[in-house]
Amino acid sequence: MQQQKTNIVLIGMPGSGKSTVGVILAKMLAKSFLDTDILIQKCENRTLQDIIDQEGHMALRAIEEQVLLGITCNHHVIATGGSAAYSEPAMNHLKQQGIMVFLHADLPSLRKRISNYETRGLAKRPDQSFLDLFNERLTLYKKYCDITVPSSEQNQEQVSELVISRLKSYENDNHSRL
Repeated sequence: MQQQKTNIVLIGMPGSGKSTVGVILAKMLAKSFLDTDILIQKCENRTLQDIIDQEGHMALRAIEEQVLLGITCNHHVIATGGSAAYSEPAMNHLKQQGIMVFLHADLPSLRKRISNYETRGLAKRPDQSFLDLFNERLTLYKKYCDITVPSSEQNQEQVSELVISRLKSYENDNHSRL
């Protein structure tokens, strides 16, 4: 028997709105909220950027994978870090517990929203441009998502309402309830 999926897992680029939309969704749906970037920082007792500065971006990805694999919860909205999709085991683990929603912001919108690309704590190669990072991750987000919701043109409340609308359609199509 398949486990009931009660979580909503938000994936997408930094700046796509995962954390802000996640809080709004959690309130709208009476679910708890979990931000995995904050969880990593609490577990490590340091910022994401500190991890990258001290150990490199691959160390952050490894830590992130372990933290994500340790998440077991129900009735949560989970905002993942932008690099979560690099871990197939972590994505499969989260997908067993929830519906994966890709908040898809286009590159121009992300560039406007992210002014601190070099110091934001992004798990990227030191020489990697934002365009390269965007293209690399886009493939992964599309691979894992159950639902894609555009997040470029709307405000966070509108994106949240669109997520709820798409979740209802998804539930109807898949005969499930969140």
